[in-house]
Amino acid sequence: METSGNNLAVEIRQLSRAYGASWALRGINLDLRQGETLVLLGPNGAGKTTLLKVLATLLRPTRGGGKVLGYDLGSAQDAIRGRIGMMGHSSYLYGDLTARENLQFFATMGGKPFSESSLEEALNRVELGVYADQRIRTFSSGMKRRLALARVLLSAPELLLLDEPYTNLDQKTMKLLNGFLQDYRNRGGTTILATHHLSGGFAVADRIAMLKGGRIVFDEAKGEMGLQALKELYALHVEGDGA
Repeated sequence: METSGNNLAVEIRQLSRAYGASWALRGINLDLRQGETLVLLGPNGAGKTTLLKVLATLLRPTRGGGKVLGYDLGSAQDAIRGRIGMMGHSSYLYGDLTARENLQFFATMGGKPFSESSLEEALNRVELGVYADQRIRTFSSGMKRRLALARVLLSAPELLLLDEPYTNLDQKTMKLLNGFLQDYRNRGGTTILATHHLSGGFAVADRIAMLKGGRIVFDEAKGEMGLQALKELYALHVEGDGA
């Protein structure tokens, strides 16, 4: 998988974002190597979604800045948007279209070349091939999540941004998602996954960062860390009284 610039997929310095008088992000510094999976942990309101939106160029930093895939956040938004894939809280799918038609629509709107075989491959990878011609208003929430993932697959992003991807997933879909993320990393893809689901995030992480009050309060490689140790660190850094 080709990438631009040096071996850092993300490099940001003193990045802050305010909504009026309220600061959602406060002086974030972050370097992320290409091919690495970073899991952002933190409660609702910690700044996880805001950080992903800034990296996706959906929001501008109030202060600070940096680069994504070698492109400046402040001046190269189009170049960044063409190289990333983002899956947020909403699936942004059209209920009256079939699964196949949704993928065709988004690929066309995104200016991405596609073929019927690539559509079939994306649907089969998320185990929706047999439902390709079914209108998605009949889909369960887990099936809609899988179709949203197929849409991301079709765009072949260099950087994948996932916001709470485990919400409302059954165990089968969660296993499928984690299998995809591991395969994506093995092929050189870079991922930032924001979640408060500790065990799901832990399973795919190379690095773990924790956000509290808009600040990174912990950032380390997973290494030999166990899930219980992660829970204890989360309790210390995020749930405790300190910053």
